Amino acid sequence: MKRSRIKINILSYILLLLGLFIVAIPLWYMVSTAFKPQTMIFELPPQIWPNPSTFNNFIKALTTDNFGLYFWNSTKVAVTATLLTVAVSSMLAFAFARLNFKFKEQLFYLLLLGMMVPPVMLIIPQFVISHWLKLYNSLWGLILVYVTMNISMQTFLLRGVFEDIPKDLEEAAMMDGGSPWMFFTRIVLPLSGPGLAVVVINSFLYSWEEYAWANVNIGDSANRTLPIAIALFQSAHLTQWGQVFAASLVALIPVVIIFIVFQRYFVQGISTTGIKG
Repeated sequence: MKRSRIKINILSYILLLLGLFIVAIPLWYMVSTAFKPQTMIFELPPQIWPNPSTFNNFIKALTTDNFGLYFWNSTKVAVTATLLTVAVSSMLAFAFARLNFKFKEQLFYLLLLGMMVPPVMLIIPQFVISHWLKLYNSLWGLILVYVTMNISMQTFLLRGVFEDIPKDLEEAAMMDGGSPWMFFTRIVLPLSGPGLAVVVINSFLYSWEEYAWANVNIGDSANRTLPIAIALFQSAHLTQWGQVFAASLVALIPVVIIFIVFQRYFVQGISTTGIKG
C-alpha cells in the first residue's frame, strides 16, 4: 500500500513537471526573443539565451507610436469594466440566490444564454448598436460591451457563492431590522472575498486582452488599446517579432500584479464558486 502510494506520488510529480515544462517553453521563447536582435530571431538551433542580448526591442516598443497612451487606454477600460462587472454581477447573483420573485429560475436560465453565444457572432449587432448609441470610436463602447459579455458567467459563479452563505445569518440580520441591501453589502460581500477575487481576475483578463471588438469599434488612433498597439508591429512584409514580444511582456505586468494581489483568494474562490466537480 505504501509502495503504491509512493509510485502514485512520483508519477504525479513527473506529470506536474512535464506540464510545467510545456507551459514554460512558450514563456521562455517570448522572453528570449524579446532580447534578441531581429537578425537572430529565426536562427537554428535557437539559443537558450541570446548572445549578444539587447534592450532595443523594449526601447523601440515603448517609444513607438504612443505606446504609453495605448497602455493607459487599456488600463482605463479594464479597470472600469472590471468594477462595473463586479457591481452588476454581484447584485444580479444576490437577487437570484437570496430573493424570491416570479419567474426567477426562468430569468436566470435566460441570462445564462449569454454564455453560450460566441462573442464573434455578436460583433455585427454590437457594431450597429454602437453606432446607434454614438459609442463608435469611444472607450465606453468597449467598456459596455466587455461588461455585458462578462455578466452571465460572473453572475453564474457568484450565485453559487452567495447560496452557500448560511440562512441563519440572513434571518438574524432581518430580525435586527436589517434590509436585503444591508444584508448584501455588510454580510454577503465581506464573506464572499474569494468568489469576488475570481470575478475580478476573470473580468480584468478579458477586458485587458480582448482584441476583436476593440479592433472593430476603435478607428481613432488616440483611443487604441494595447492589443491593437501590439498588432501594429506586424505588417505585410515584415514583423518585428522582438518588439512584439517585448511589448507583450510589458502588457503582462498588470496581469501579474492583479494575480499576485488576489492569488491567495483565487484557489479558494475556484472551489467555492459555481465551478464544482
